[in-house]
Amino acid sequence: MTPPTKTAAASGQPGADPTAEHPLENPATPPSEKTTGAEDFSLRFAPRSYRTWTPAVVATSALGGIAYLADFSIGATIGVQNGTGNAIGGILIAAVLIFISSFPLAYYAARYNLDLDLITRGAGFGYLGSILTNLIFVSFTFILFATEGAIMAQGLKVGLGIPLWAGYAISSLMIIPLVIYGMKFLAKLHSWTNPIWLIMMFVPLLFLLIKDPSTVSTFLSYGGKDNSGVSFAAMMLAAGVCLSLTAQIAENIDYLRFMPPRTEANKRSWWTAVIMGGPGWVVLGAIKQIIGAFLAVYIISVLGQGEKAAVEPVNQFLSVFRDLVPGWLAMVLAVVLVVVSQIKINVTNAYCGSLAWTNIYSRSVKRYPGRVVFVVLNVGISLALMEFNMFEVLGFVLSFYSNLAIAWIFTVAADITFNKYLLGLSPKQPEFRRGMLHNYNPVGLVSLLASGGISIAMFFGVFGEAMAPFSPLFAAIIAVVVTPVMAIATKGRHYLRRTNDGIDVPMYDEHGNPADHRLECAITGEQVERPDMIASAKPGPNGEKQYVSSLALTLDRSGEHVLPEHKGD
Repeated sequence: MTPPTKTAAASGQPGADPTAEHPLENPATPPSEKTTGAEDFSLRFAPRSYRTWTPAVVATSALGGIAYLADFSIGATIGVQNGTGNAIGGILIAAVLIFISSFPLAYYAARYNLDLDLITRGAGFGYLGSILTNLIFVSFTFILFATEGAIMAQGLKVGLGIPLWAGYAISSLMIIPLVIYGMKFLAKLHSWTNPIWLIMMFVPLLFLLIKDPSTVSTFLSYGGKDNSGVSFAAMMLAAGVCLSLTAQIAENIDYLRFMPPRTEANKRSWWTAVIMGGPGWVVLGAIKQIIGAFLAVYIISVLGQGEKAAVEPVNQFLSVFRDLVPGWLAMVLAVVLVVVSQIKINVTNAYCGSLAWTNIYSRSVKRYPGRVVFVVLNVGISLALMEFNMFEVLGFVLSFYSNLAIAWIFTVAADITFNKYLLGLSPKQPEFRRGMLHNYNPVGLVSLLASGGISIAMFFGVFGEAMAPFSPLFAAIIAVVVTPVMAIATKGRHYLRRTNDGIDVPMYDEHGNPADHRLECAITGEQVERPDMIASAKPGPNGEKQYVSSLALTLDRSGEHVLPEHKGD
């Protein structure tokens, strides 16, 4: 879907000139942000002039990114290992925890039009401290990319006889040209493919249930490898694998940041889209995991195939399609489903991973090589993981990684919920600009290191084998407790370096949305919306006040434009 042309109504101020009362701006100059090609505001606030999609389109695009088949493999793996009762219990526990932690993050992204890195900076980590969380997130994108690429390679091998090593290369390299053009292309891709994907995934399953209802009782009675019965420890082992997907909300947020302003006229559709496209992803994810467990049990108990075939999504759907259509067509449909799913999720993985790498690199060396460079880097790392056969140890990798993902997401969620809204120790409005934040904030960093470090030690049995299954739960608990405790201990001193950005133009409009008034950047000469601007410490040629955009300031190697520390403005 091509975004419509921006109108006055789209700004939330019908019929009004939003710049008329602000002489600091130059309303005659049109905005200069690039809205074609690869421009996607990867290091900055998403301006209103670019956010012209409806809430429904944004939510659909966000949900389109969770079309991955890894959920089926995850559900199958934990179902085979722990039995149906433990698998379903673990899936539901993980879903509840993910929904709770994702909600405040999704709201902040949609309300203030920032990605999760920009939110994380002001939610306890600091301007440079969030580089650590970017590394956690970028790891998620290439682990999931490698998982989905391996699944596609399995499909190409089964359907076309292509060797796995070649399938890995094909599934990786085909993504690069698709992801270069950013959000606009991804919105179109998901809009076109979502109906096809949903039909191919659910129709064969419904046919199987109607044809052979006894498969449900077989599934519910399945006890797993050891048939050891239902236990909370086994549920938590299963939940640990599912909780590795906690970081999925960061990918959804890369879409939700393009939500239009919330007004009285659209607030119902706005909230619906935020919930569906944000924490609501986990509802569909949990359903897919349960289906994966169901198909694995069907393949093992009814069709008599082995466990290896039962956990591979291509074999799962091939088995179901064979009950519905002739064998040759079943093979075609299974391969098409795998390819469509892999493309849908891996364009998102490559896109979001490139944003994270760009953030890391640009703040570290103050250069901006362009996002495309990091698309290639992320795909390259993913391809290496595939060639090293990461899929064979997927359960271990995801269980280990879940501790870090939970530590990060729950720390940010706790900072928003407790430190911002309940304690008032963290600034309620998010801040991400260089000069406004301290480089490092011990609140988030200590919480992340304590939560991640202790839970990983627990995962490896340092506190006894009986405690190992509960490492994800303790990661969440530690993050939720330590985050407000650190804010109280430090009295919130390490959040803001300044309390005034030096600009007299209001940051928000009458609805509380980021304003779309524009100011000229002294470094680039472009017209940039108010929330993405800050006053420069360097006056103009005639002593006048100058302004710089957040991206220009990020790349300012001299530091001459960075405002001095001052909390009493």
